[in-house]
Amino acid sequence: MSHVQIKSILPQPMKLGECPVWDSSEAALYWIDIPGTALHRWSERSGMHKTWPLPSEPGCIALCNDGTLMIAMRGGLACFDPATGSLEAPADAPYDTATMRFNDGRCDASGRLWVGTLYDPRDQVIAPLFCIEKGNVRDTGKRATVSNGVAFSPDSKVLYHSDTTSHRIFAYEFDIRNGVVGDGRLFQQFSTDKTANYGGRPDGAAVDSEGAYWCAMFEGGRILRFSAAGELLQEIPVPARCPTMIAFGSDDLKTLYITTASHNRPPEELARYPLSGQVLSLRVDVAGLPEHRYQKT
Repeated sequence: MSHVQIKSILPQPMKLGECPVWDSSEAALYWIDIPGTALHRWSERSGMHKTWPLPSEPGCIALCNDGTLMIAMRGGLACFDPATGSLEAPADAPYDTATMRFNDGRCDASGRLWVGTLYDPRDQVIAPLFCIEKGNVRDTGKRATVSNGVAFSPDSKVLYHSDTTSHRIFAYEFDIRNGVVGDGRLFQQFSTDKTANYGGRPDGAAVDSEGAYWCAMFEGGRILRFSAAGELLQEIPVPARCPTMIAFGSDDLKTLYITTASHNRPPEELARYPLSGQVLSLRVDVAGLPEHRYQKT
């Protein structure tokens, strides 16, 4: 791709846009604003934008098999119905909400929701990766400081998971039938040296139809595409220093949507990157994969 045209889908910036999810049945993009404690929806066809407030910081969202959304918030998991705007009372969170909250997550091909967590002091690798299956929450034993980058290979044999704080992405053997995460290998290690040629740290991610892993590099101002073997295939600069996550959308799944952050960023950075906090889009050559839905029952 010799040239890409990146644009903002909305003039309204988020504080910390995250977890974009494309709903093909509605031709709409959902995403969240974490410190803004809000859920957003944008229709690609009409351009209509809608926002719903949430009771605590959301970490991720997932489409459900009955047309609702599962929202993982600091206060716990809750089901949201966009047709009525009703939100269930959150189930109790499986952690101490004073120091942890749900963060990045994604559904697998069997309808389980895999949700990582964030440890607020960010000084220990103790934040669990949870598996939610038909309402049951299970600790997988995998740990991070700030869990991100959950994605699955097209054949469901690999689960990708990153720890943003340590600048690492891991690739784990995955048993889709039993929902078991096996042995892992280091997929990528990025430099932690912020004094020279800092390229950012891995945040949210997605896998495309060719099995390549796309990663948003927070504070790196770029999106990276890696082969399943870990080879860097493509680098896309974006007009925001802090891209947070990506999603493939449109009818052909060849529109890449990118959420970005403006919250707590330096004024000089926001002046240099005026699209910070907005949802960006561009066309790409390789289609993504449809988002799997959480199976509630």
